[in-house]
Amino acid sequence: MVVTSGLVKAFGRARALDGLDLRVAEGEVHGFLGPNGAGKSTTIRVLLGLIRATGGDAQVFGRDPWRDAVAVHADLASVPGDVALWPNLTGGETIDLLTGLRGGADPQLRERLVRDFDLDTRKHARSYSKGNRQKVALVAAFARPARLYVLDEPTSGLDPVMEEVFRAEVRRVRSEGATVLLSSHILSEVEALCDRVTIVRAGRVVEEGSLADMRHLTRSAVTVTTDAPADRIEALPGVHDLVAEDGTLRFGADASAVAGVIAALDGHRVETLTVEPPSLEELFLRHYGQEAR
Repeated sequence: MVVTSGLVKAFGRARALDGLDLRVAEGEVHGFLGPNGAGKSTTIRVLLGLIRATGGDAQVFGRDPWRDAVAVHADLASVPGDVALWPNLTGGETIDLLTGLRGGADPQLRERLVRDFDLDTRKHARSYSKGNRQKVALVAAFARPARLYVLDEPTSGLDPVMEEVFRAEVRRVRSEGATVLLSSHILSEVEALCDRVTIVRAGRVVEEGSLADMRHLTRSAVTVTTDAPADRIEALPGVHDLVAEDGTLRFGADASAVAGVIAALDGHRVETLTVEPPSLEELFLRHYGQEAR
């Protein structure tokens, strides 16, 4: 659905994209991660045909998004992270205008989305908060089916309840066969929704794959209250940074080491045992370290 190859975008002497390769398969929710300045929004602007790449190749639905922008946008819905609306139009008029560009909204779906997002469509856009402006864009995007949804920080300004409404809509369109490219700083959101993830830094891809594939690169956090000797556990291959305190052991364990840890506890008293799989945030920090913190 989306393919970039060696994508380059330069602004003067600065390269926002420096040979970025991205592949988004049909029917998946694909997370697009990176810190500010990594090149995420620039990539999305190229894919939407808003700016022209300096070099490399970008395709959406097999088309060039710059030369074939009208054809691409006929099957695409997008939501930016900072929505600007026409101040003198109401929310409802804005939704009708935006969906009209793609053939018009499904009336029943539009009504349900307005209700679920708790949006007062009678107010003029100039009176909307940032969160309500995001709601207008989200309703407009989801109120008519699209083959591809390109979402750049779409929940910016939304409260947790509305974030969950958004997640439900992403799951719905995915179940209907749509593809979603989701750029987000909310790592829990990406973990909850995405089938695959691409992490970018300085305009290049530094990691790509399914969450299952990527999680083997980080360590699980293990906490166990036991009478097993701490030195015996610490000596196991793949166990790192063990700390013992009042009979409780806390340490990191490589994915391949967890089974060995469980086996080493056999025959010992175990009061509590928790194994927390590594989060996407840990994987993110693995690449960016103190800069990301």
